[in-house]
Amino acid sequence: MREQATSSAIAFFDVDNTLVHGASAFHLVRGLRAAGLLSVRDIVDAMWKQARFKARGENDRHLASARARGLAVLTGVPVADMDRLAADVYARHTEAAVWPAMARLAQDHLAHGREVWLVTASPAFLADVIARRLGLTGALASGLEVHDGRYTGRQDGEFLHGEHKAAAARRLLDRTGSDPEACWAYSDSRHDIPLLSLVGHPVVVNPDRQLAAHARAAGWPVLDPRRAGRPA
Repeated sequence: MREQATSSAIAFFDVDNTLVHGASAFHLVRGLRAAGLLSVRDIVDAMWKQARFKARGENDRHLASARARGLAVLTGVPVADMDRLAADVYARHTEAAVWPAMARLAQDHLAHGREVWLVTASPAFLADVIARRLGLTGALASGLEVHDGRYTGRQDGEFLHGEHKAAAARRLLDRTGSDPEACWAYSDSRHDIPLLSLVGHPVVVNPDRQLAAHARAAGWPVLDPRRAGRPA
């Protein structure tokens, strides 16, 4: 989605285990399997990792292997085909996994005149669909290189994870002239401490163990995504 200059405050939402229960890429895996691009073994592996992610949070090794496998699978696939697949995956699977309370929270931010941006390591074609279907301002996500209308299997820019995610948010703040102290960020992962530390209103959602400990020490509020409250 195109970024537009504005001076409004921004609310940044991580996607996996924050806005969406579990990993959004797992739903994409199901769509890729239906399209014949993945094996049954890939599905079984993805199911196990999805269950672990829901229960225990992000695993660095699993994230790296999923990223490498995803790039390999997408090599040579037409962009238009993936756009259609991402829209179908959202309608069939992802929409039902969105935490209703978190979706309402995002809408409340919009009602308060704030922009709402997803910021995620997920591929841009997937994040853009989620943002568009939820009526959000846009998405900052991992780009994939395209040549002649097809994915090359290489990353385009930084993989938006950890500090790179915070850097992307910081660039958006600079471009829009938004005051970080007036902005919000929501995440479940220890890797997003740089993002949460960037804004004046960090909120921890469904945190992993390390983030929960950091939040207690920093005095950051913690939300249960099953019954998230409204922003002030």
